[in-house]
Amino acid sequence: MHKNVNIQGVHLESPTKKRLNHGQYPCNGSYYSPEGERPTTAIIASHYVGNWANHYLGEYMARRGYGFLGWNSRFAGASVASGFNLEHALIDLGVGVRWLREEAGVEKVVILGHSGGASLMGAYQAQALDPHIDPGSAPEEELNSLLPADFYISLAAHPGRAKVFTEWLDPSVTDENDPLSYDPELDMYNPDNGPPYSPEWLERYRAAQVARNERITQWAEKELQRIGDGRPQSDQKLDGAGTFGVASKNGVFDRFFVVPRQFADPRFLDLTIEPSKRKVGCYMGDPQQSNYSGYGLAPITSAREWLAMWSLSKTQVRIEEQLPRITQPALVIYANHDQGVFPSHAQAIYEALGSADKRLISLDGAHYFEELGSRAELANLLANWLEDHEAPAV
Repeated sequence: MHKNVNIQGVHLESPTKKRLNHGQYPCNGSYYSPEGERPTTAIIASHYVGNWANHYLGEYMARRGYGFLGWNSRFAGASVASGFNLEHALIDLGVGVRWLREEAGVEKVVILGHSGGASLMGAYQAQALDPHIDPGSAPEEELNSLLPADFYISLAAHPGRAKVFTEWLDPSVTDENDPLSYDPELDMYNPDNGPPYSPEWLERYRAAQVARNERITQWAEKELQRIGDGRPQSDQKLDGAGTFGVASKNGVFDRFFVVPRQFADPRFLDLTIEPSKRKVGCYMGDPQQSNYSGYGLAPITSAREWLAMWSLSKTQVRIEEQLPRITQPALVIYANHDQGVFPSHAQAIYEALGSADKRLISLDGAHYFEELGSRAELANLLANWLEDHEAPAV
């Protein structure tokens, strides 16, 4: 075990996003390594919008001799919706992988997807192995030349933000402009419905969640068309260099909006649904209070971001599309005290992976392994698995 850890700031431009005028780099992160050593194997972890530069595993893995790059795309760290664009995010992730191989001198790269980051990192690895994602506004040559990693690890992860968002979404909302509107027959907090919840009610409830997601999707598509046609075209060419994506010259580029009530997964209250070691509640505490708090995975989003990230029918991030393309050795870890990621999520990820060498493990721990002293156990598991796969630390 190494006593001292070196933390190096890494700040880079992206092929599709240059350094901003005030100095910020679109791609940034922190590289953790054992002091005085040059790791031969390193992990890279990132997220859609979460700032992963200071991910807790960095120091744990560096003390075990591994490199760890907590990496952020241009969309990370925003306190409000950032107009997330999958294609440009993947290109930004590629900047980090390339830095590990070409600058840090790493021989083997490990993709680690934690929480929502697993589906994003899975999409990256799948695209690097087998280009298939519609480039949209991104240069196709950049999106199709990503460097693949050697291993894939899914940690306390769900099958994708659109799926888990919909599973948490309150289907009893009857008016998207009124956070208090509700249909009592679809309200999980109505004691007449449970808990416990009957299988018949749950089936109606899940179908209503999908229906609400699709209603918002249809509105977002129509709204983009409306605001794009809302003013005369301009002759000025906008390349989007100072914004996200490629700006439209046909009107307003995007529309931000609020999505009310986002903490309504019956598993928060009914522990008989997918039993685990979790306690009643959600990540914010009391589910009903959280549901009416105004917060959530996407309290504010945009029409373009909705279609890219939250829409079940429009997002390009689908495990059934990405994970079968991943054939490298893979490890799926489920935290059995997790209050928002459930056993079926880990099982779905495990089954979708195309790897012949794959393993599914359950560990005692919450979503970030912040309890029970489980971070050291998790780091030991990761180090041992990598060593078993001929991926030594130094």
